[in-house]
Amino acid sequence: MPQPLNILTLSTLFPNAAAPNFGIFVERQTAELGSRPETNVTVINPLGVAPWPLSKHQRYAALTALPEHEIWRGLELYRPRFTLFPKIGGPQNPRQIAKAILPLAQKLHAQTPFDIVDAEFFYPDGPAAMRVASALSIPFTIKARGADIHHWGSDPKCLRQIMAAAGKAQALLAVSAALKQDMVNLGMDGDKINVHYTGLDQQKFKPVDRAAAKQRLGVEGPLFITTGALITRKNQDLVIRAMASFPDAILLLAGSGEQDAAYKSLAVQLNLSDRVRFLGNVDHDDLPKLTAAADISILVSKSEGLANAWVEALACGTPVIISEAGGARELVSSSTAGRIVEPSSEAIATAIAGILEAPPLQSDVRACVADFSWKNNGDQLLDIFQTAVSD
Repeated sequence: MPQPLNILTLSTLFPNAAAPNFGIFVERQTAELGSRPETNVTVINPLGVAPWPLSKHQRYAALTALPEHEIWRGLELYRPRFTLFPKIGGPQNPRQIAKAILPLAQKLHAQTPFDIVDAEFFYPDGPAAMRVASALSIPFTIKARGADIHHWGSDPKCLRQIMAAAGKAQALLAVSAALKQDMVNLGMDGDKINVHYTGLDQQKFKPVDRAAAKQRLGVEGPLFITTGALITRKNQDLVIRAMASFPDAILLLAGSGEQDAAYKSLAVQLNLSDRVRFLGNVDHDDLPKLTAAADISILVSKSEGLANAWVEALACGTPVIISEAGGARELVSSSTAGRIVEPSSEAIATAIAGILEAPPLQSDVRACVADFSWKNNGDQLLDIFQTAVSD
């Protein structure tokens, strides 16, 4: 029997005790890969901590308190710290990460040689992985997820590093065909880019008796849900404004972020505070029952790769209203799955009215994502890594 592929996964996106939902899809993907007899997976999750005295801030104190090494849901996990300069340090992050993790990577490599470095976010992980892989003389791959291309790719200093890493990587991955095209438009080699869709737990995210589920939540009329960080890019304010057109409806906002206070103030200003429920960060295991109870899931982001919330909603039989962002049309190819709209409260309201007037069958909505599973995700990822190592 051949030796298992020894994979070093490098990801700044990964859950921890202080932020259990942060990067949870990287965790699920990595756990699936690590469960295969053909692989051994070690995860390095670099944590950025600002220099003193900013390091005393609650955010960084929580990260500092995390163990540097632990077994996290069956995965061998290391959390080395690197120096992070908030707001101004973006271009320096790859170098700082590589400096922090290289001694650990070299030590682990000397014990059991790695075959490949897997970077799970294009920036800053990709350029950092390039440095580590070069020092270990092994190939590396990089996965793009959306903001790592759309946000960091707009900064010339970061873009130079993104393109350098893309050129040297053995293979690249993108969460949607649309994101692949955005990468090609930047100048990356399209032949090197694999479209690698997210996985999905079909047993967890599935349709339920919606009327009964809404009753348990104390909801009698239409129920909508918006899942995602409360940040400007996600446009939740437009969804809140659209609620004014549906006086008997309830909106659930699952997530938190820098716009939390502003969006709560908006709900009060529009006299919607009794119908817009701010749930804060919802444990991922609790999301299925909320998502399946909703009549519609709404997320009209300015940019996305392919939002996991879209896929999960469809698996629950809940149609989506989303923006023309990332892989939107790769999911919503008919009115059964939902609507793709302009980012305006008027367009959202029109789409809501259309779906409520003729709601699709939950089973038909779920069929739109029948091919999404963590097994399929893991099969493809393993094939990409095996090919990268053998080339």
